[in-house]
Amino acid sequence: MPKKMKTFKLSISVFVGFLCTIQWANGQDVRSYTLEQLTDVSLKNNHVLTIKRWQIEEKKAKIKEDEIKRTPLVNLSGSYQYNFNLADITIPAGTIGVIPLSATNQVPLPNEDKTFTVGNNNTYNAGVTVYQPLSQQAKIKTGIEVSKVDVSITEKEKQKISLQIKQGIEQLYFGILITQKQLEEANLKLKLAQARLADIENALQTGKTIDMNKAGLMAGIADEEQGILKLNFQILNYKADLAQLAGLNTTDFSVAALSPDLPELPAITNYISEIASNPDLQVTELTKTKTELGIKAARLSDRPDVGLIAGYMVQGGNPIMPFNNPFVGVNVKWNIQDIYSNKQILKQRSYQLRQAEENILNTQQQLNYNLEKAYRKAVQSKTLINVAEKALQYRREELKLQEDKQLAGMSLKTDILNTKALTAKAEADVYSARLAYILAVSDINALIGK
Repeated sequence: MPKKMKTFKLSISVFVGFLCTIQWANGQDVRSYTLEQLTDVSLKNNHVLTIKRWQIEEKKAKIKEDEIKRTPLVNLSGSYQYNFNLADITIPAGTIGVIPLSATNQVPLPNEDKTFTVGNNNTYNAGVTVYQPLSQQAKIKTGIEVSKVDVSITEKEKQKISLQIKQGIEQLYFGILITQKQLEEANLKLKLAQARLADIENALQTGKTIDMNKAGLMAGIADEEQGILKLNFQILNYKADLAQLAGLNTTDFSVAALSPDLPELPAITNYISEIASNPDLQVTELTKTKTELGIKAARLSDRPDVGLIAGYMVQGGNPIMPFNNPFVGVNVKWNIQDIYSNKQILKQRSYQLRQAEENILNTQQQLNYNLEKAYRKAVQSKTLINVAEKALQYRREELKLQEDKQLAGMSLKTDILNTKALTAKAEADVYSARLAYILAVSDINALIGK
């Protein structure tokens, strides 16, 4: 036997051993996931989605913080001080007046200089002050509305990420199923090529053919083996990407087949009427609302800050001040510079409003185009399903005839293997068309926020 032939047969043996190892591994107790299970696991384990959940909680806490600003501001204060040096007050003699006891005897008040120490070494004070903003209530309320819009925007961003994860899972899931069907077809083609090679080897022994035919078939077998390897690698890559997206710890799993039922495809007008639910479009509309609230807040900033103030103070160590002192009043602050700077802020936010309006129009236009494109793809896939199913029906009928011929001894092994390979290709075409249709309908649902 030539050296090249030995090398080729050795490579076939190694390859077959590799395939047997894969088939043995696949035959073990491997967990099988449905599309719904993988989707649920992905939405639960995705880190970006978890971040968005915490961002929502953060912004809800911001709303509560803003609401607190509407209530009275209460300040508690207190201090203690030890004074090493105290002030003295001296009242000179006669400052108060003179008592005329007689023409020659007049007593000054006080009759001599009097010195008094003011205060004590130990002094303290404590009090409470309450400030209720009045003129800023409308601006604070606007800030609360802005924070609520931020929560809604983050929720829509979270919805968009969920839809993207779902689409990614579906694409990888369908990719695995399609490749597995193609692998079945490739294995049948390999068996056909091996059967033809066996026929050629038998013919060579009887001298009915030449080596050139055998060499061509051996090259064909090598091509089929290479194709099978590529399909196996493709499935492994799909599983690795799916495991990473779903947060699975292993790629040693299988995917369950989908239900043969196909989703319905209503008229495109039904989808267009629901396009307002798209998260991208809703984010642009919420951005416009937020910009309008920003304009409102800028206008309210021109107002002076007016509020009521009340409090109660107690102190000790200072005899000049009362021991306790309740008080009430009005506090007014007005930054005149804000009147001029707010005009520029209003201009900036009016430009932002125009950008938001243009963004809404652009998003609507792009969504309509993408919806029409996805709908057209779904219609085309559905048409391909009908054609592919007809071809599959004819192939199955042809396979039935070949099987009948084989039972009657009128058909070669290669003939039935060839028909089986063609039937497997037709089944793969039907399967691919059905999955392409399901994925197109899924893309449509994602565009309308479902």
